Amino acid sequence: MKKLFCVACLLLLSSAVSRAQATAAPQNPPQKSAPAAAVSNDQKKIEPAKEADIRKLLKVTGTAALLEQTMQTMEKNVKPMMTQALPAGEYREKLVDLFFDKFHAKLDLQKFLDLAVPIYDKYLSDEEIKGLIQFYQTPLGQKALKALPQLTEELGEAGRKMGETLGRESMMEVLAEHPEIEKAMEAAQPQGRQ
Repeated sequence: MKKLFCVACLLLLSSAVSRAQATAAPQNPPQKSAPAAAVSNDQKKIEPAKEADIRKLLKVTGTAALLEQTMQTMEKNVKPMMTQALPAGEYREKLVDLFFDKFHAKLDLQKFLDLAVPIYDKYLSDEEIKGLIQFYQTPLGQKALKALPQLTEELGEAGRKMGETLGRESMMEVLAEHPEIEKAMEAAQPQGRQ
């Protein structure tokens, strides 16, 4: 049961982080820069002006609000799956609610933003960051920021539905092509579920 919650937690957080990163800035190959003084464990010190620009970009793009919205969407989708994955009983809903309460209490958006700074530093030059700030302050940039969460959510839902359909079709075709596997699967099911 602990594994289930760890997996759900990691799924929730990693998906939210991925979505927030994907919608906040485009993917570019890492920038090669002159070696900087090592801080610890191969991390380089970020120029203060560039760090300030990165933080401004995160603010202009509404990364914290986007992360919060993404977390809410993911929670809405993950909650029923977690509930169904637990053994039946009246405790399930309360346990899942308490889990998410605890998760929210531990989640610190500022720490996430702090984690984002070196990642942006790795992939974007200061000039690119400044260009993105300028873009996102234009009417088109503002429209893109407003549309991206809905676009991402709708694309995710469309992808989920497409995946379910393709998965169902693929399974039916495999079982039709290999009746011996279908018979083995039926034989393996408990008596009450056939």
